Amino acid sequence: MLTQAEADNLIAMLKTIERPTAFRFPLAGEQKTVDAVSGDGRERFLFDVNRSHIKLSKCTYQNRYRKDTVLLRLDIGRGPHNNPDGSSVDCPHLHIYKEGYEDRWAYALPAGFTADENLITKLIEFLKYCNVENIDALPMQGAI
Repeated sequence: MLTQAEADNLIAMLKTIERPTAFRFPLAGEQKTVDAVSGDGRERFLFDVNRSHIKLSKCTYQNRYRKDTVLLRLDIGRGPHNNPDGSSVDCPHLHIYKEGYEDRWAYALPAGFTADENLITKLIEFLKYCNVENIDALPMQGAI
């Protein structure tokens, strides 16, 4: 388990997706994971894209650290999320690591996210929020 300071530092780190040309946006029912590395090369991250096979607008993007720690997760096309304190957040919403709760807290989308419902637009916005520097190298055309 990470401290909040460690998680905040990892979220703020500049990241580079390795082998971006190998990325293909998943079709309905598919998932894709791509590897990323911190700017100094010492930390490793995973970015997941999970598509629903039934509800095509349902999708989850997440940024993981060391395979099992979710730092950030963007949920699209799901129902509201109930936080541990009983508050509710409509979808789309962003889960942000919180010490003691991991990714169980969700928040309304912060600045930098548009109202555009296109899944590729949301992925690009999510990667920018995660401080990924080589987004332009990802082949996003014709994905959905």
